[in-house]
Amino acid sequence: MLAVLTGDIIFSKQVADATTYLHTLEKVLKHLRTESKYREIYRGDSFQIEIENPALAFYSAMCIKAALKQIKPLDVRIAIGFGEKTHTAKKVSQSNGSAFIRSGELFETLENSLKQNLAIKSDNTILDTEINTYINLALIAMNAWTPGAAEIVYLSLLHPTKSQSELGRLINIKQNTVSERLKRAYFEELQQFDKIFRQKITNEML
Repeated sequence: MLAVLTGDIIFSKQVADATTYLHTLEKVLKHLRTESKYREIYRGDSFQIEIENPALAFYSAMCIKAALKQIKPLDVRIAIGFGEKTHTAKKVSQSNGSAFIRSGELFETLENSLKQNLAIKSDNTILDTEINTYINLALIAMNAWTPGAAEIVYLSLLHPTKSQSELGRLINIKQNTVSERLKRAYFEELQQFDKIFRQKITNEML
């Protein structure tokens, strides 16, 4: 059982220099999965990545979203599919299995949605409905992240053991500014949901 994240960058055509966001995307995907055969960027602004531990799927989506929303006006659309892998290819986009199929099908649905840019799909429709309801609520906060808020969320996700003062020193801002940005980003509430997400995915799938 694994998670497959299929996504693309929203508003990528509004950024003159594509290398800016491609470097950012490559960096965050590498953080999530160091082995290159499990991650891929294609068609300029689309990507796919295997997440070995399905319970980390929402955390992974948050990392990608926080990384890209630092670049105005970018956002990201991500379809998370849960399931198995039945064929391993040299490129992740050519691998197959229920996780890949569900992620691809869900991504097509999200492409036609004006409101939702993050969702999950598994073989448990009751679980999907529940988790996607929570995700829709989380997106109220996440879609509103400013570049500054996204930056500090991203650093907090990458360095969970660092204090607010230490995070602030990484980008030359004061601790109280870090605290204010995290509050505006609803980071504490998102972390609480991530814990619930991990518990539910672990209990239902693993």
